[in-house]
Amino acid sequence: MAGAALALPLPAMAAGAEWRLAIRNVHNNESVDAVFARSGEFVADGLAELNHGLRDWRTGQIFPMDRKLLALLVQLREKLEISGSRKIDLISGYRSPRTNASLRARGGEHTGVASQSQHMVGKATDIMIPGVSLERLRGAALALGGGGVGYYPRDGFVHVDTGPVRRW
Repeated sequence: MAGAALALPLPAMAAGAEWRLAIRNVHNNESVDAVFARSGEFVADGLAELNHGLRDWRTGQIFPMDRKLLALLVQLREKLEISGSRKIDLISGYRSPRTNASLRARGGEHTGVASQSQHMVGKATDIMIPGVSLERLRGAALALGGGGVGYYPRDGFVHVDTGPVRRW
């Protein structure tokens, strides 16, 4: 573990507990499987791996993802009773302002891409989990009440963010 572990400003973890995320980017097939917190402290190397895996895949720009979002994804996986090593498919993580503006422009007036998207501040992901219905994924995310939950069945994903609690 390179670098010092960082203090954990989130719900307490049991001694010896680990928070781990396994993610596969559906656009470039890159995978990350990282422990980002252990025994109540963040693990710098794991956070760096996840920030890289959740980067704007269009531009390559890396942004520090909200640690509450990472913890929310772990809670979501646990709520669904899914193993820590089972990959979550990532459609979108961090989006640079340039990428966000491009997606909005491409989609016209009814794009679904917010001008002040939580993706641009590292607080949002668009995900799906192979073998888990989008309805079940959405229901679990709503039950956690950790932020915004968007349901996009036609596009095949659920949006999860740590902004204000809301749904669409």
